[in-house]
Amino acid sequence: MTIDSPATVLLAIAVVLAVTAGLALLWDRTRVPARIALVAVVVLSVTGTAALELNRLTETYPHWGDLVGDPDAPLALPVLPGAGPSASVPPVPGPPGKGKIVTYQVAGAAGGMSMPMSVYLPSEYFTRPDLRFPVIEALHGYPGTPESWIRRLEIAANLDREIIAGRMAPTVVLLPYQTPDLLLDTECTNMTGGPQTETYLTQDVPKWALEHLRIRSDRAAWGVTGYSAGGFCAMNLALKHPQQYSAAASLSGFADPGIKVGDGSEKTTNNIAWRLTHHPQPDLALWIGWAEDDRNARVGSRQIARLAKAPLTVVTAIVPRGGHSHAVWRQMEGPAFDWLSAQLARPAQA
Repeated sequence: MTIDSPATVLLAIAVVLAVTAGLALLWDRTRVPARIALVAVVVLSVTGTAALELNRLTETYPHWGDLVGDPDAPLALPVLPGAGPSASVPPVPGPPGKGKIVTYQVAGAAGGMSMPMSVYLPSEYFTRPDLRFPVIEALHGYPGTPESWIRRLEIAANLDREIIAGRMAPTVVLLPYQTPDLLLDTECTNMTGGPQTETYLTQDVPKWALEHLRIRSDRAAWGVTGYSAGGFCAMNLALKHPQQYSAAASLSGFADPGIKVGDGSEKTTNNIAWRLTHHPQPDLALWIGWAEDDRNARVGSRQIARLAKAPLTVVTAIVPRGGHSHAVWRQMEGPAFDWLSAQLARPAQA
């Protein structure tokens, strides 16, 4: 039973009901010290249950091991065969037409971090060993983890559906962490005196992927997407590293990081509106989606679209309502990946 599963929360609620019933039954039969102890137990159980539900909604701690600082959670799995010197045991393919999600430990020399990364491998990765595939980095929000994509947004099922329907080419999707500390929001930046997440995501993750996966290396085959904070990350990283990415899609991303990076760059080079105003705009394609009642995402996204000029291109998509929520991102997910795939190069002979 995982820490963020509905069953865990239901069990906690059952405990709250049980201790509350016990308090009512024993109130007249106990002295004041025992009553105080019973009330304390009820308060603690209610607080713990509320914390579990809050964690389930925000996905801050997806594993019990994350809560207690267990370095072995989540576990790293073997790398894939045939694409790097350290390749070993291949993952088992999924059912016909179904992609596979596997998780690896990605150590980055440039960024100085080592974090797990989940990877979606399309069914064709196993049936067409002669091909190298385009790549999309998919970045999660904050608070959150790559499991938000996997569990809440059901990315594997959505990608399988879009690929089978022909709306998307078979694509390898990388799901890295954007922070080494679940309580630290990096917004995928290089923080002064802190994590060098931008370097990790734009140098270490691509380098590892090219060494261990059967993917294309050319810029035309690389894209990046994200929701919420990950949406800002996708746009910001693509604009700062157009030599790495040819397209980016933002699901309810903002125009600025909303944190202090430590060098003031949240107002300049890590501020998308500032960058579009003060730097030459790159040859890049952006897809920007938001819900009309999500004020912060709406204002920032419209500002970015208004400031964009050739060779930068922008396509916008608006959901009438839903706020800043997984419900909105589930509606945007398929169209965003379809659009990205249309911008990227197709699978090619190895």
